[in-house]
Amino acid sequence: MAETLTHIPQSTHPNLLVGFNQADDAGVYKINETQALVQTVDFFPPIVDDPYQFGRIAAANALSDVYAMGGKPLTALNIVAFPSNDLPPYILSETLRGGGEKVAEAGAVVVGGHSIKDKEMKYGIAVTGIVDPNRIITNGGAKTGDILYLTKPLGTGIVTTAIKRNAVDQTLITQVTELMAELNKTASEIMVKFNVKAATDITGFGLLGHIFEMADASNVTIRLFADKLPLFPEVLRLADEGMIPGGAKSNREYLTDKVTIADSVDENIEHVMYDPQTSGGLLIAVPKERAEEFERELAKQDAFGRKVGQIEKKADPAIIVE
Repeated sequence: MAETLTHIPQSTHPNLLVGFNQADDAGVYKINETQALVQTVDFFPPIVDDPYQFGRIAAANALSDVYAMGGKPLTALNIVAFPSNDLPPYILSETLRGGGEKVAEAGAVVVGGHSIKDKEMKYGIAVTGIVDPNRIITNGGAKTGDILYLTKPLGTGIVTTAIKRNAVDQTLITQVTELMAELNKTASEIMVKFNVKAATDITGFGLLGHIFEMADASNVTIRLFADKLPLFPEVLRLADEGMIPGGAKSNREYLTDKVTIADSVDENIEHVMYDPQTSGGLLIAVPKERAEEFERELAKQDAFGRKVGQIEKKADPAIIVE
């Protein structure tokens, strides 16, 4: 996909503040001196059996792009592909109900959408949000010395693969489902409060893929501490049993010459770092002098956040894992 995008002409306009040239999470278009639109879209096939939960997860995943930019969601448009001859209508109804509830939780409204017939069901939303054009958070604002925080555990791709193979119990399914459906709203509001300059959300390119985008856009090197990474329960066991999604292989191949991983790092931790996430957490670069205060604010608001790395002066490769 990255290679494909290099051949697409870049849109230029004085009000286009963020396009897709740096693989940011959303586009930003300036309306006036104090307001800019944040726009994004995401959709995918079901990753859990419950259509209501699928709707919640898909909506949270799309809304996350706005939160990663420091924005506030305003409106959402449903995007649906549905095999109406093969699936009962209640599946679509429950999916839309779940998505709609999550949009409402974000303080936004569903204003419509579009549907087509397809062989496989897919669902997501296009989101429009708002942000102060002087306080946009991009993946290109990380500075040497910043401390990296991650706001959700890793391993959703591995766990959902195991769910498809009936290899996990209901307790883990419930835990992972709820966290995928959890909005990144609180973490976003906290990073805006701290005037953070760089963040991204962790989704399909996996932790290392999105870290590379930040390192590349910011012209820095990122050092990641493998033993500090937050993981869902049983993820390492599941990885060891081969519950590796196909996307993890693609992520690994793309990043071959962009990351160095110490020999001491367990192979299954490597699988987790390449694992494509669904509705993962925010990766936030916080200035070192404000890191402790940032951690206190996370705790005060009962928000999860784990220190996982640091920003260093540009070197080769872009990512060092130890």
